[in-house]
Amino acid sequence: MLTGSALGFRVHSGWAAAVAMGGSVEAPTIIQRWRLELVDRAIPGAVQPYHAAAEMPLHEAEDFLRSCAETTRSLAHTAVQHVVGALSETRYQLSGACILMGSGRPSPQLAATLASHALIHTAEGEFFRDAVKRACESCGLAVSCIKERELLHEASTALGIPVRELTHRISSLGRSLGPPWRQDQKLSALAGWLVLSYDPRHFLAASN
Repeated sequence: MLTGSALGFRVHSGWAAAVAMGGSVEAPTIIQRWRLELVDRAIPGAVQPYHAAAEMPLHEAEDFLRSCAETTRSLAHTAVQHVVGALSETRYQLSGACILMGSGRPSPQLAATLASHALIHTAEGEFFRDAVKRACESCGLAVSCIKERELLHEASTALGIPVRELTHRISSLGRSLGPPWRQDQKLSALAGWLVLSYDPRHFLAASN
C-alpha cells in the first residue's frame, strides 16, 4: 500500500531547497531533501538575471530575460522530474506540492522593474518561483502557494499545533538526517507537512 507524501519548496535566486514529507499528518517523516539547481552558472548574470538586465538597453534586457527563462524552466523541469522519479521508486505517492512565496508584487512593466532595486529583487523571486511552479505542474503535481510569512500561522491552524511546538518539532525532525537542516530545509519541510493535511478538494479550489 502506498503512503501519502508531499513536497515543500523554498526558492532562491538560482536554486531551490526541496523536502519530501511522508507518513501521517500526526506523525510525519522526512523522506528526502534536495538542492535543485535552476540556472546554468556558465551564463554570466543568470543567477541574478534582473540585476544583469538592469545594466542593458531595454530590448537587450528583454531578450536576455527571455533566454534565461527558457533555460531556467528547462532546468527546473529536469530537477523536479528527478525528484518525482526518485519518490515514485519508493512506497510513497505524491499528493501535491507547496511553494513558499514572497510578499511583494513585481511591476507588469519591465522598464519600471529595472529602474527599482526593490522591484528587481521581487521580480527575481517571482522568476525562479514561477519556474518551479511550472515544473511541478508539468510533472502532474497539484501545487499550492503560500506566502512564507504566513506559513507558521497557517500550519499551526491546520495542524492544530501551537507555533512554538511546531517550530520545535520541525527542528527535531531533521536531526536524524544531519546537516544541512537550516531554515531552508525546515520551512520546506513544514510546507510539505501542511500539504499532507490538505483535503484533495483544496487543490481543486485553488485552481479555480
